[in-house]
Amino acid sequence: MGHVHCRAVLAACLFSAATAAIAAPPPVKGKTMSEVLAASSPADWRRLDPDNTVYLDFAAGRVIIELAPAFAPQHVANLRTLLKQHYFDSLAILRVHDNYVVQWGDPDAGDKDKARSFGEAKRSLPGEFARAAAGQSFVRLPDGDVYAPQVGWSGGFPAARDPKAGQIWLTHCYGMVGVGRDNAADSGSGAELYVVLGHSPRHLDRNVTLVGRVVQGMELVAALPRGSAALGFYDKPEQRVPLTRVRLGSELPEAERSTLELLRTDTATFTALVETRRNRWDDWYLQRAGKVELCNVPLPVRQP
Repeated sequence: MGHVHCRAVLAACLFSAATAAIAAPPPVKGKTMSEVLAASSPADWRRLDPDNTVYLDFAAGRVIIELAPAFAPQHVANLRTLLKQHYFDSLAILRVHDNYVVQWGDPDAGDKDKARSFGEAKRSLPGEFARAAAGQSFVRLPDGDVYAPQVGWSGGFPAARDPKAGQIWLTHCYGMVGVGRDNAADSGSGAELYVVLGHSPRHLDRNVTLVGRVVQGMELVAALPRGSAALGFYDKPEQRVPLTRVRLGSELPEAERSTLELLRTDTATFTALVETRRNRWDDWYLQRAGKVELCNVPLPVRQP
């Protein structure tokens, strides 16, 4: 009798739980990213600073880069010097490593007789891989991370933070721009740059100085032919992609600049946007993840 009673109680409990599950109200539907952006206010957006904007022109079109002087002040200052000297004009994209990076610079940099002059710019700088976290804004992502104790956004850029060490640094998300270097930490200058092309190589964080990110034109970079030599380098000079003109925004007439606005990451609108990436309510999705990786949150850009 005891076993019969237990089975009866168990069946009743299972029926009760099933009934409760059926009777539970459906979750309240959240907003989609499009709905969040449509409801944004002008105060949620910011204009690009011409002195922190780089326009890279080549045959396929224009790539626009926003610089991050708060994280790499020495490299950004040196890069501005190179840009004002028109250092990159007629140089080339040298390397397109599939699912990794696109790199540009002087193809003759290793030949002292042919290398382009740095002019007033410095040939090497100490690595700026991280900075003190104190006084630097940080909007934390609620989900965890494999590479850092905390991740989020700082001044509009994807960043990581270690509260115990008191450090904050930029992260290698898609479209981030870094400074090429040799083995020595102080061997970079900004004369050789790369942009992250593939899945976020976060293992490079704090090993490379990141100076900014592409805000427009990644589709042009992603469409470049891959290099067939080691590490994605082009093995023939004629395969290289010439850079027509590379300028600091403040050097260009206002009519030649792009009037782009970026969504501020320190707003309630951006917090709501992050939630649309954590739980996607678009009609196509059948399962919501409830989490999101730092590099999977887009940073919206618009042309007003």
